[in-house]
Amino acid sequence: MRKRIFPGACVALLLAACGTTQPRLEPAPAPAGPAAAAAPAVQRIAEAWVSAPTPAEELDSLATWTTPDGDTWLIATAKSTHRLVVYDAQTGQRLRTVGGEGTALGQFDRPNGVAVYGDHLFVVERDDHRVQVFTLPDFAPLGSFGGDILRSPYGIWINETEPGELEAYVTDSFMYGKRFDQVPPWRELDQRVRRFRVQFDQAGRLRAHYAGSFGDTHEDTALRMVESIAGDPANDRLLIADEDTRHASTLREYSFSGRYTGVSLPQDVFGAEAEGVALWACPDGGGYWIAVDQLSPLTTFHLFDRLTLEPRGSFEGQVTAHTDGVALHAIATPRFPGGALYAVHDDKSVSAFDLRDVAATFGLAADCVH
Repeated sequence: MRKRIFPGACVALLLAACGTTQPRLEPAPAPAGPAAAAAPAVQRIAEAWVSAPTPAEELDSLATWTTPDGDTWLIATAKSTHRLVVYDAQTGQRLRTVGGEGTALGQFDRPNGVAVYGDHLFVVERDDHRVQVFTLPDFAPLGSFGGDILRSPYGIWINETEPGELEAYVTDSFMYGKRFDQVPPWRELDQRVRRFRVQFDQAGRLRAHYAGSFGDTHEDTALRMVESIAGDPANDRLLIADEDTRHASTLREYSFSGRYTGVSLPQDVFGAEAEGVALWACPDGGGYWIAVDQLSPLTTFHLFDRLTLEPRGSFEGQVTAHTDGVALHAIATPRFPGGALYAVHDDKSVSAFDLRDVAATFGLAADCVH
């Protein structure tokens, strides 16, 4: 869910296009045909825990990291306080905060997307227009990239293309108009996802190079408002959440080359904005995608088959609502031997679901939770 802080005038990055106007986009009418079967009932799965609320933070995105001692940290971005919040992923106890408002390395201006790869933490800053990289566990800043390219970045997903080289996919949801709520011209929507090649040299120094952008530019299938992104290298699949409910809030499938496949998860699955998305991979090559439907009073979590994208069921918690980001931690821990799904709750807390409960509720593959 986007709670934007808009400047009083168009910033230089938006140039003259800030005056562009576009008509309100309404959903296309459904094609005529036989009535669809009724959707299965949404199941209820109780949260394992919900952290103490901190309303001032405006939490958004989540990532997990396993410490050298075997503990698990849950790292959340806090947009309004311009910092990171670190939780104990076993209990939800708040451990520490990192950073504060500013433009220097180690400081943040509206941090949003977050990802962990190895012992490196990547944090997307919407209003500093960059991605900062840190080492863990000390949160020492190594540098940043994208500051000369990104315009309004939100989400990030990291993929290892070969040993020692990463590829960072960053969603860039720049908008036009006085209130920054107008979708850019179609020809500019091929910039919705930016790709960067990232390396760390033998001294641990950061090196990053821009590798281009992609996005469909057709009126019916373009990525209009983007944030969450996740990938499945084994199946050459990226799922990108388009949040624009004025048209079709959905998940669109792209290949790693940046080609839109023409496949989107059914619009009628999402009752609100399509938000966080995570892959739950199983040892046999199967698995499930979990996608957020940002509903109130309770968020709905949709499950889709990893290979076919067919729906496998939907569930909600007892309290979790207005979810933005999610993180799936499939590694066994003392509290969650089958892994856990973590979700932001109402911008002020984080909640945890035991994956064993999810698997039992929907009769999912047993090897996914062992």
